[in-house]
Amino acid sequence: MNLRVEERGEAMLIEVGEERLDAHNSSDLKSQMLNLFEENRTNLLVDLKEVRFVDSSGLGALVSGFKNASARNGNLKLCGLQPQVKSMFELTRLHRVFEIFPGVDEALASF
Repeated sequence: MNLRVEERGEAMLIEVGEERLDAHNSSDLKSQMLNLFEENRTNLLVDLKEVRFVDSSGLGALVSGFKNASARNGNLKLCGLQPQVKSMFELTRLHRVFEIFPGVDEALASF
């Protein structure tokens, strides 16, 4: 999976460079987030601007990251959701769980 990770102030930015976040690659994202948590990086921002499709496995990986961040008194926030992905979050009511921002800068300002 194409993931770019960089430190941005108080948060670690994870850019998902794939069109799909699904059963084939969501475990890579989950592993990357777990590695960051093990390094005491508890504030994560996942940029989904390139993702056009997300399935239950992709949502599950993000929820797992959210739970792990919360358990460590951290945050997992999302940004750059495409309309199709945003509608999936609304259908599953996950837009009420995650803090979702239009872009990276707005999200980083919230940490």
